[in-house]
Amino acid sequence: MANRLATEYVKTCLQLSEAEFSQFIRMFKDHGASMQVKVLENGNQEVVLQDDRDEEIVLSFERKMNLYVCQGTCRIHNRSLVNAMRKAVSEFKGDAIVHRNYPTYTMVYTYKQGAVVKITENTATSEKIVYEYRDTIGMLQQLFQKNEVEAEIQSVRAQINELLDLRNDIAEAGIREHIDERLQRLTHRLFVLEA
Repeated sequence: MANRLATEYVKTCLQLSEAEFSQFIRMFKDHGASMQVKVLENGNQEVVLQDDRDEEIVLSFERKMNLYVCQGTCRIHNRSLVNAMRKAVSEFKGDAIVHRNYPTYTMVYTYKQGAVVKITENTATSEKIVYEYRDTIGMLQQLFQKNEVEAEIQSVRAQINELLDLRNDIAEAGIREHIDERLQRLTHRLFVLEA
């Protein structure tokens, strides 16, 4: 197994309530993180984590309404911090694009609402999809709920009925031929839709 060089949270978005923000802090403390929480004058907060290489990882949380919103990037080397961040994104239903960098390749994880939806392996010359979530049940449900065809069938039937009534009321042969042509096209369309 190759040694991971670093984990980079390229695009991260977490939205935490005040209680969740406290849980977020506790989660990192439980993972042994050396950290400081700075409260800024406008209600925003910064969580400063110490990484293995004496680098500071700054997570800025902007106060919006009743939520603390963290959007940004960070690079983490410490495995314990990496695990805490992964757990936080998952538990707090965050969105993120995470690069796990190895010497010869990068694994890219895409999180949506805390769940991994795609994993790709990127090398200098190629990109290979390792995993991709497909919401089969959701797609089938959407297909089942689509009723555009049924609505068009009803519309075509209504047009046919109107044309038949009009045809019965008109005696002129030229107009009747024109109506018959339209009826022929509509009945063909109805046949295609119902097939």
